[in-house]
Amino acid sequence: MTPKAHSAPYTLYTFAMSHYSEKIRWTLDLANVSYREICLTPVFHIVPALSMGGRGQTTLPVLKTPLGSIQDSTRILRWLHEHRAPMALMPNALLPEIEDVAKRFDAIGKDVARFLYAHSFGTGDDHIKRLWTDHATPRQAAFIRRAYPAIRWAFRRKLNITASGAARAQRRITEVVDWLDARIADGRPYLVGGKLTTADLTAAALLAPLACPAEHPVYGEPIFRETMAGATAPWADRPALAWVRRLYAQHRGAMQGGALQNPTVPAAAA
Repeated sequence: MTPKAHSAPYTLYTFAMSHYSEKIRWTLDLANVSYREICLTPVFHIVPALSMGGRGQTTLPVLKTPLGSIQDSTRILRWLHEHRAPMALMPNALLPEIEDVAKRFDAIGKDVARFLYAHSFGTGDDHIKRLWTDHATPRQAAFIRRAYPAIRWAFRRKLNITASGAARAQRRITEVVDWLDARIADGRPYLVGGKLTTADLTAAALLAPLACPAEHPVYGEPIFRETMAGATAPWADRPALAWVRRLYAQHRGAMQGGALQNPTVPAAAA
């Protein structure tokens, strides 16, 4: 994505490949909320995330607004509903059901990452290093490549990437895919209220690493599809994954955030 000038009041700090980040990026794009996106680099994201989030957590996304910074995709959606209402993607009358459906998919976000990394560490390391350094400065990229074995070890421990952990992740993912298959079995295009909502965006974004929709800037790349083909095979032909790809084809469109390559985090944000 080519950086471009912005006078947007919001800045979204993300990982480019994060499905939680994609949920917020997509929401902002469809809601026509002006923002700029800054893609941080793993490891080097820790201090900015801790500083901006103020919650003792290193997770992304973080949305920086004139009223403060909000960390965690669910909290960001709630903040947007409170401060940008009315929002067509989060109608008041449907909000409890929307949040209930979204919670189901948010719960498997780490399982999706755990399962895919379990199947790609060791065999897809070159691709992982490229993903982790796509938005890095030259020095950051050199550090990631040099320290990759240690970073991979720490990542395995943090996400419990073991054979048993991957097996549990696969079961949990399958349960949610089963639920989605049943939900759309009557032919409904959307999950709540017959209209596009953040329930749909959450479901599609969180399953995008498995569905590999062409419209996604990371998961749609041929090299990602090829690298992850073995891991995603258990669900490749499921109706739920076809629904994800269809939702992306119909509603993803262009990203308007204008991702910037890992600049120094402004002092006001840090």
